[in-house]
Amino acid sequence: MSGVETRSGERRDLASPAAVVVAVGGLYVGQSVIGGMTFMALPSVLREQGLPLDHIGLTYLAVLPWVLKFLWAPAVERYRSPPTGYSRSRSIVLVGGLLSALGLAATGLAGLGNLVVLIGIFVLIAFAAATVDIACDGHAVEALSERHHGWGNAAQVGGAYLGAAIGSGLFLVLVERSGWRSASLAMAALLLVLALPFLMAAPAVSAGSSTRAPSLKEALGRRDMRAGLLLAAVFVTTQKWGVSMLGPFLVDAGLDLGSLGLVNGLGGLAVGFGCALLGGALVRLWGARRVMVLALVLQALALAGLAFAALRGLPQSWLVACALASSSGIMALGFVALYARFMALADPRQAGVDFTLLQCMDALVSMAGGVGAGWIAQRWGYGTCFALAAGLAVVAVPAVAVLSRPAAAVRPVP
Repeated sequence: MSGVETRSGERRDLASPAAVVVAVGGLYVGQSVIGGMTFMALPSVLREQGLPLDHIGLTYLAVLPWVLKFLWAPAVERYRSPPTGYSRSRSIVLVGGLLSALGLAATGLAGLGNLVVLIGIFVLIAFAAATVDIACDGHAVEALSERHHGWGNAAQVGGAYLGAAIGSGLFLVLVERSGWRSASLAMAALLLVLALPFLMAAPAVSAGSSTRAPSLKEALGRRDMRAGLLLAAVFVTTQKWGVSMLGPFLVDAGLDLGSLGLVNGLGGLAVGFGCALLGGALVRLWGARRVMVLALVLQALALAGLAFAALRGLPQSWLVACALASSSGIMALGFVALYARFMALADPRQAGVDFTLLQCMDALVSMAGGVGAGWIAQRWGYGTCFALAAGLAVVAVPAVAVLSRPAAAVRPVP
């Protein structure tokens, strides 16, 4: 254990950074398993079942709890971090993890026959997972000293791509071989396993005393947080809107669910995790601003390639390579930089609230883009959908460059 001084001047004992990263990393993987199933695997399965794209786009309504979790984040943070004593992060993770696992089991039992019921269950799962995420983010910022925040960020991004590879890759392979019910039950069991490192080994960090309760008003009153929210909205729009229809597009291009699962799983993990490591190195060398601008330029090129493929056609191998570059490599590169900024913006005295607020903007833009992309693709085709997204990425370059200038960066709260 080592001591670190917080902004309020207290000394707090911390576990080793490796122990914290392993503990929170398991939770981040589990949350992304749910995300991969909901937003990548499920649209592909529904498309194979013959559902129209505008109906498939409705699955993005399951993002709603991630959009609204800022409403209950202050209450969760007050419960998690009491004025005296120890953090209650473990109890939040235990209850939320059990509810998420039970929800995934329920999706398997419900089957694919009723889209409304299925989306409703995934919304409830997202509510439980989003609540766990509030506690997990707060714990990571609280338990890691500032010089180790990069490791926490690596756990977030790396865990996200590992979880997405499982949820969108392994899950689709299991659906192809064993059916929807067995695959869903397997993912429910996996969630429980992934939570064990946190429940068994995560240290109970002393919350210490505080002169004020965590609040949204305090977060929104800071200029750096408002700039961060706008940056998140612009950057996520350009990175996620175009890729939300990639699964259905690849299914319509002739990939079966098993092949798509291998592409999303092995390919997505290798490309995404590798680019996450590259992004971390580039952020250290160049700073977050340059890395985010680079990611926007590369995403515009990749989406333009997908638009060309949709309109004129490309060999399937080239199509898969372009899709992997866009959805895994470039997004990993850019989101390492964006989440590094998020972690820097979060005040340790209310880390769960601040980080949650920034993530809610991410989720809000993602949900709007998923529903809107399905509507556009259904009416005007994949080519138009990808071309519009590429244009947005180009337009966003100067905006992101301005919003991520050093002058707009976080300033410590006095």
